[in-house]
Amino acid sequence: MPGGRPAVGASAYAGGMTPSRTTATPDPATLPAPSPGSPPAAAASGLAGPRSGDARTGDARTGDARPGVRGAAPGAGGAEARPVELTAAEARRIALRAQGLLGAPDRRAGVPGLLRHLGAVQLDTISVLARSHELIAYARLGAVGRPVVESAYWDGRSAFEYWAHAACVLPMEEWPLFGFRRRAFVARGRRWHRMEDAERSCAAVLDRLRAEGPLTATELGGAKNGGPWWDWSETKIAVEWLLDTGQVVCAERRGWKRVYDLAERAVPAELLEQDPDDASCLRALVARAGSALGVATEKDLADYYRLTVDQVRAALPESGLLPVRVEGWGRASAAGAGTGAGARRAASGPAWAAPEALATEPRGRHRTTLLSPFDSLVWDRARTARIFGFTHRLEAYTPREKRVHGYFAMPLLAGGRLVGRVDPGREGKTLVARQIGLDSAKDVPAAAQALREAAEWVGCTAVRVERVRRPELAAPLAAALA
Repeated sequence: MPGGRPAVGASAYAGGMTPSRTTATPDPATLPAPSPGSPPAAAASGLAGPRSGDARTGDARTGDARPGVRGAAPGAGGAEARPVELTAAEARRIALRAQGLLGAPDRRAGVPGLLRHLGAVQLDTISVLARSHELIAYARLGAVGRPVVESAYWDGRSAFEYWAHAACVLPMEEWPLFGFRRRAFVARGRRWHRMEDAERSCAAVLDRLRAEGPLTATELGGAKNGGPWWDWSETKIAVEWLLDTGQVVCAERRGWKRVYDLAERAVPAELLEQDPDDASCLRALVARAGSALGVATEKDLADYYRLTVDQVRAALPESGLLPVRVEGWGRASAAGAGTGAGARRAASGPAWAAPEALATEPRGRHRTTLLSPFDSLVWDRARTARIFGFTHRLEAYTPREKRVHGYFAMPLLAGGRLVGRVDPGREGKTLVARQIGLDSAKDVPAAAQALREAAEWVGCTAVRVERVRRPELAAPLAAALA
């Protein structure tokens, strides 16, 4: 943002990840707590600076002479002012910083801090270079040891697994916030599997856990009936139902197997005692989604924790998020609207931003890295297309002959943009790029860097490229990797 956005009431992070998720055991009704030194949402009218290239210290358009202000939160100063306007590039940088991919990584907070910052890390069984939850940490923190990642997620105290965007690992302090979803399961009365004798089966599982301590499904009697993977045993259905409804928790894994324990043992008492109502849960989760995304539409906010748009709309007024408009996020302007500033405004769309996202200009080094397809930067395809102009879908479940980019094609992030894809594999100590697609020749150095760094992280000593979708880039890439 040329011209420099003044840090009016700026929070204590500059170019790094926001520390707003690092507070211990906050009150769910007020989550997320503001960063140290950051302005409270009620004082948010001083959070945004001038438009790109605007050197004025005030804004004649709004009659506001305060430095850096070009919009105010509804109700600030007794009137509803025009929302802050963001360019598409500003929104992209805000999103990257909010996701921990722009600026210096917070290595002191490490993986636990990253998990609190993102609020949710999606889990998946596919493992190519590494499992997705490991790739999330690697993309942001660099070559952090894989055992360090595992211990941070599953030490039995700091995190738990539950349904968020999908099956996710979540920071333990979010336990109270999913009370609304646990109650919804109870109200529905069942999951997609049915038990032959739910009362007896659930009681048997609870008795075993109470008497023997944390157990896997295998230790409880077996997870499958012997058919396909979804043919669960009665015991497996029972323990998963108990997890859905909050009587049982998974806060640990052994060899990728869930370890189940009683909630009364696994969840700290001060969190277990909290029972916020549905409205408080939703308000806090919408605020957390906004903080993790930086700037987002209502649908973006809903997708982060798989809420409904109606739930988001009901929670927004008291969420602390600020209304903004983002260039290019609206419908195309009407014919004849012109091509100047008026047309750009017409094509802008409504969105919401976290106060800390507007407090300082996103600055710092961009990460060059391969991203998991399940990374929260790209897990929402519509948002990814809108922000990066990049269409991506996981093809792991697409028949081989119909795949375009490969089984586990990983988006390549470089310079704050998604510039290509790599479908990786491993053969012994060699990282194999089965297919690489790049936007242009200028992206070759970034691809080579990302491949070398990923290979080193997973213990490979060589990189081999099998196919480059643009043949003219094959030789330059081979030279860059040499």
